[in-house]
Amino acid sequence: MSAYSNFETVKAEFIADHVLFVELNRPKKLNAFNPTQVFCAHNHTAREIFGVIKDDMNIRAVVLSASGRLFTAGLDLSESGLAITDGEGDVARGAFHRRRHIEDFQAAFTAIEQCDKPVIAAVHNGCFGAGVDMITACDIRYGTKDCFFCVKEVDVGLAADVGTLQRLPKVIGNNSLVRELCFTGRNLFAEEAMHCGLINKVLASKEEVVAEAIKTAKLIATKSPVAVLGTKRLLNYSRDHSVAEGLDYTVTWNAAMLNTEDIPRSMEAFVSKKPATYSKL
Repeated sequence: MSAYSNFETVKAEFIADHVLFVELNRPKKLNAFNPTQVFCAHNHTAREIFGVIKDDMNIRAVVLSASGRLFTAGLDLSESGLAITDGEGDVARGAFHRRRHIEDFQAAFTAIEQCDKPVIAAVHNGCFGAGVDMITACDIRYGTKDCFFCVKEVDVGLAADVGTLQRLPKVIGNNSLVRELCFTGRNLFAEEAMHCGLINKVLASKEEVVAEAIKTAKLIATKSPVAVLGTKRLLNYSRDHSVAEGLDYTVTWNAAMLNTEDIPRSMEAFVSKKPATYSKL
């Protein structure tokens, strides 16, 4: 727990065997994102924090939630770290520094996707702007009946630049709807979000959506960590490659990963109808 005990704007704790509960914790700021504090501990970035989670072999699943009345208001434009400046010197130098800033923010959410452990988002109420960037990097998304989503960047004068425009089309598979949402900045409410596949479960309250996410995480945590790791890796690779390329990569992956004690343990559990016990990765 020492790796997760000193976060300032996020809470993280084990709530079951191999299940880590992560909660955005800037309720007075409506959990708005800034580049130096959200997901930070001792000046670590989000990329580094999820790197810690990725390398923690005691974790097999993660639940991502948020404190307060809103999941997240998106970018905190009041923070100095988000000020749009050209830096010192000419336009080229200003653009170079701005590029690095955007890349750092992208990496913070890509770290969630690259984390080997499945991450389940439990969304309540509003999820604006960068919040959509974040949850589309998660593996599974549940929401409350009052949840809604908004690709808000167009209303503040910019194109979304930390993942929504790349991941949302692949999450919901409806290019026309994606363009409507991103061009208009309108709200996508729970029923429509469920219908289009952005979320796949709707619960009555925040408590219920968190409980359901934890239930799923606990179930995942009972499975072979080798199998879950491989499944996430292969799904992510196949999403971004052709079927033939995905199949070829799977051959290479499983040629090594089939050599695991988890397979006979899983077979024994199936026959005996007793839960299997798996070693850490």
